[in-house]
Amino acid sequence: MNSSPLHPRRDALKLILAGASAPLVLPSRILGQDAPSKKITIGCIGLGMQGILANLPSFLGQDDCRVIAVCDVDQRALDKGVAMVNERYGNQDCKAFRDFRELIARDDIDAVAISTPDHWHSIIAMTAALAGKDIFCEKPLSRTLNEGIAMVRTVQAKERVWQTGSWQRSNARFRWAAQLVQNGYAGKIRRVEVGLPSGHFDFGRTGNDKLDGPVPEGVDYDLWCGPRPVIPFNICRFHRNWRWNYHFGGGQLIDWIGHHCDIAHWGLANSESGVGPDDRIGPLELTATADFPPKEAVWNTATKYRVECVYPGGVEFVIAGGHADIQPGAKWIGADGWVHVDRDVFKASETEWLRDIQERDKKGDLKVPLNKSENHFRNFLDCVKSRQRTITPIETAHRSQTPGHLGYIASVTGRKIVWNPETQQIADDAEASAMMGEEMRAPWKLPG
Repeated sequence: MNSSPLHPRRDALKLILAGASAPLVLPSRILGQDAPSKKITIGCIGLGMQGILANLPSFLGQDDCRVIAVCDVDQRALDKGVAMVNERYGNQDCKAFRDFRELIARDDIDAVAISTPDHWHSIIAMTAALAGKDIFCEKPLSRTLNEGIAMVRTVQAKERVWQTGSWQRSNARFRWAAQLVQNGYAGKIRRVEVGLPSGHFDFGRTGNDKLDGPVPEGVDYDLWCGPRPVIPFNICRFHRNWRWNYHFGGGQLIDWIGHHCDIAHWGLANSESGVGPDDRIGPLELTATADFPPKEAVWNTATKYRVECVYPGGVEFVIAGGHADIQPGAKWIGADGWVHVDRDVFKASETEWLRDIQERDKKGDLKVPLNKSENHFRNFLDCVKSRQRTITPIETAHRSQTPGHLGYIASVTGRKIVWNPETQQIADDAEASAMMGEEMRAPWKLPG
């Protein structure tokens, strides 16, 4: 049962899939091709809910790229993905793989789109980066903090273009809100509130009361578990609903923090509050509380939670799910007013600000303009060509999930976490520091 009124994923898919696809030409220097009309070749890894409903069709809708291969450990999902690609291009050329390593090893693939469960993001993304692929990867960036740190280092070292699936930055409403804050409308920011969903939403329509059972035909469950210890198969923690079990995901806090905390950072970073740029932003200390189901429950992620952070400059930063005093979305509260944004909300303490920021954004006369993207997939492809920074690079994705991972650690240990956002280390707490990572099941390990 979902105890939160926030169920916007279906609306999100509509917004993700929206947007025109303008055909562009790939410069020959990018991939060493003589023909200037060379298209960017894509391999899609993970064909579950986000992969098959949003990411694959979105890339199929762009004329200057071509999906040439798909991968999934579930044969039914794989067959569906192959059929979608072949129908789009009117042929039978799509290559199918059960193992992501075989897809990444192909030298005719320029970029990969990763839409797997969270516990696979780090290994697949780092393998792709080391193979010279550009990467579109779903949020949250990683299952643990240490994985995120390693991913950032690898992508930076290999100079790969990275786009995170935190698509709200490609929506004008969120850009306008962040620009209001960045341009000082609300004055010096004193407090930020990030409201996320609570409870559990039954994406897979399985309920959470099924017993362990046999692995479905056509599923390589050992490979699906990958770096996580193999536990008995249960349909309630498989497709879509894996996110409600800490063995594979992080619940609503980690699932959603890459959206609304990302926007909160976007507005707060580089503002007069002095918290620093959004690729190095982070809390200095935090405490957290959470309501957890029994650890042995099929769905055992927190149903209600609250993370209280202090950011540089003394900014209060609250992240909560299931608390009535924190509204869904991102809200910045400053000395001169407030700004609040969500997927169906754009409000401010002074209503004239809303009209003014849109007019100034359109004219391009803002003192602090933010990068503009009208289509998340279009932005990624354009940056693959230009080698420029995307609207949601890996650094900002990692920083937006950091207070969520730290909040989980604080809620489990029951202690205040003191964090250094520069060194990305927890101070004077060996137990909490050890929780920044987890040992992977052999033979899996972070590549590189």
